[in-house]
Amino acid sequence: MRTYHCFWLLFWAGQPHQSFLTSLSRRTSGFAEKEKILVLSGSSRQDPHRSKRSWMWNQFFLLEEYTGTDYQYVGKLHSDQDKGDGSLKYILSGDGAGDLFIINENTGDIQATKRLDREEKPVYILRAQAINRRTGRPVEPESEFIIKIHDINDNEPMFTKDVYNASIPEMSDVGTFVVQVTATDADDPTYGNSAKVVYSILQGQPYFSVESETGIIKTALLNMDRENREQYQVVIQAKDMGGQMGGLSGTTTVNITLTDVNDNPPRFPQSTYQFRAPESMPPDSPVGRIKANDADVDENAEIEYSITEGDGYDMFGITTDKDTQEGIITVKKALDFENKNLYILKVEATNTHVDPRFLYLGPFKDSATVRIQVEDVDEPPVFSRPAYIMEVKEDVPINSVVGTVTAQDPDAAKNPVKYSVDRHTDMDRVFNINSGNGSIFTSKPLDRETLLWHNITVIAAEINNPKQSSRVPVFIKVLDVNDNAPEFAMFYETFVCENAKAEQLIQTLSAVDKDDSYSGHQFSFSLAPEAASSSNFTLQDNRDNTAGIFTRKTRYNRHEMSTYFLPVVISDNDYPIQSSTETVTIRVCACDHRGKMLSCNAEALIHPTGLSTGALIAILLCIIILLVTVVLFAALRRQRKKEPLIISKEDIRDNIVSYNDEGGGEEDTQAFDIGTLRNPEAIDDNKLRRDIVPETLFMPRRTATARDNTDVRDFINQRLKENDTDPTAPPYDSLATYAYEGNGSVAESLSSLESVTTDGDQDYDYLSDWGPRFKKLADMYGAMDSDKDS
Repeated sequence: MRTYHCFWLLFWAGQPHQSFLTSLSRRTSGFAEKEKILVLSGSSRQDPHRSKRSWMWNQFFLLEEYTGTDYQYVGKLHSDQDKGDGSLKYILSGDGAGDLFIINENTGDIQATKRLDREEKPVYILRAQAINRRTGRPVEPESEFIIKIHDINDNEPMFTKDVYNASIPEMSDVGTFVVQVTATDADDPTYGNSAKVVYSILQGQPYFSVESETGIIKTALLNMDRENREQYQVVIQAKDMGGQMGGLSGTTTVNITLTDVNDNPPRFPQSTYQFRAPESMPPDSPVGRIKANDADVDENAEIEYSITEGDGYDMFGITTDKDTQEGIITVKKALDFENKNLYILKVEATNTHVDPRFLYLGPFKDSATVRIQVEDVDEPPVFSRPAYIMEVKEDVPINSVVGTVTAQDPDAAKNPVKYSVDRHTDMDRVFNINSGNGSIFTSKPLDRETLLWHNITVIAAEINNPKQSSRVPVFIKVLDVNDNAPEFAMFYETFVCENAKAEQLIQTLSAVDKDDSYSGHQFSFSLAPEAASSSNFTLQDNRDNTAGIFTRKTRYNRHEMSTYFLPVVISDNDYPIQSSTETVTIRVCACDHRGKMLSCNAEALIHPTGLSTGALIAILLCIIILLVTVVLFAALRRQRKKEPLIISKEDIRDNIVSYNDEGGGEEDTQAFDIGTLRNPEAIDDNKLRRDIVPETLFMPRRTATARDNTDVRDFINQRLKENDTDPTAPPYDSLATYAYEGNGSVAESLSSLESVTTDGDQDYDYLSDWGPRFKKLADMYGAMDSDKDS
């Protein structure tokens, strides 16, 4: 049965049937192809064993990029239930149904309404179904079919990069790999040759080639030299359709750089170089620069310079400047025009990085001759030694010669030289020098014990050109002579117990000597002749530069003799022999049975209850302090002046009394009796001043009082005169305030308190005569009068 159906399907697909060729309103006519029919088939009622058939042919093919004006015809759907009476209706769903693809619901013809691009979507999956137009029920189950878009060559190959950059070493062999370029074609590689790409070279021959299938670029020319040409630009074309006529193509650019290899040796641009060097040039100073050229770059151009031979091999050196690749010739030793004024050197330049592959090109080094001419300069004098060491004894007399320095002018002129001492190195002017012959002599006495070495600097300068001078250090050592006597190593003060026994050691002595002794110091000790026989102590020389003091008797009494002074003579064994007499202080003290000192003060035993010196000083200081305190207190009492009775914050020395009482007005008669100002006779003559303490008991002198009708001004003047002539007045200013306001105003009082007691009417017309300042009052009281009149 399945074979029968396939045959029937091919029949329909290969032979257009008349019943399926119903024309549509917009039918594609651009391609002469066979009509494609998709048959829908259901199960047969006569054959119950027959399986249900779905799509008999479920795939359509459609070319992309259709350019016609009509819709593009896709194919035709047909159901075996369609009797041709229009009772069935074909519907379409899925990818692009109704928009991109439409179906004639009567005939089943499918059309594409837009241009299709396989690169955007190569396959569309749709579903078709036949339903009864009247009932809307499907007569066939929904089936799925595919529309595949056939590819056309509408995309040119595209390279993965617009520009490729590559590099290879110069002098590479033919066929050396450079870079691989890749182009892709968006067309279908499984359909035709639209996506088959072939590579070719459009620009870059004969230097490079490209493999047509892989896109690998290789060198095609032997020994390409970077020094001749470094950059190459190659254009590669990628063409589809296998490179056939009509295929699309794309291009890319490949920039190829030849990298450097060490295939060029260094070369000096000239065979001989000449330089000049003054003889005064110090060591390590540069004389000149030379450079060998190398066509290579970077490390392949690095050069090492060396002096291979010549008469100045040990006088000059050469180093390489890493930045400029130049050879720097330097001075190794001091030059001397008088000894040699011309040096000839052979300098060699060698590559430090040699490539063995190119050794056949020759040795990678070159050499040149360097001539150095030494120039004569006026040089300073040169001393015969770099430093001088001299010795002199410390007892030599002044103007004794210590030694001699010698300097000469190295120039051919042999200018005379004069000598001097740098006084910054001999501030005390202990030495001097003969300016003509360079002999150094003493100008002050020397003392080895004060200063052992004298380090001075001698200057030698040309007489004709004093600027040409040189210096040399001179070290003068002062030799010792025995001019210092030995002395005690320390100050000796010891004690002897009252209960000491005879021949008891109480002190060991030692001595020192400032002088040097080549064989070692050897001191001898003895008592002074005046104490040798009468002394209470003996001295024993230990012959090892020490001596011991021993008691000569038993028991000592500190009440009889509290302190002994023992003279000791110390001598050395050098020449001339020096000796000195030193004194040892021995105190007699009370000791316990073990010989431990208890007390050495005899007065303390005589006055056991006495006070110590410290206590007496403390008592004396206390007495002095008490006396000073008493004297100061008495002086303050004598100088104390009159003290004010009123002591407050306002009590300043101006004696200004502030009452801070404003009063209660004219009706207040309790706060202050103003009648006193009006009637001065009412003042109590017996009242004393309250602001100071009275010193005398006599009454102040008064003058006659003013009459009752005396103005207050006269009263105040009278009181002022009294204060000026009062002997009891204080010696400082006293301010008395009486608050006098004068004789009164012509307008009399303006107070309204007094006007209420007046029964009669007041006339305020006079306010208008007082001027503009009283205009406001005149208007106010004038208005009041007018109101009363009305």
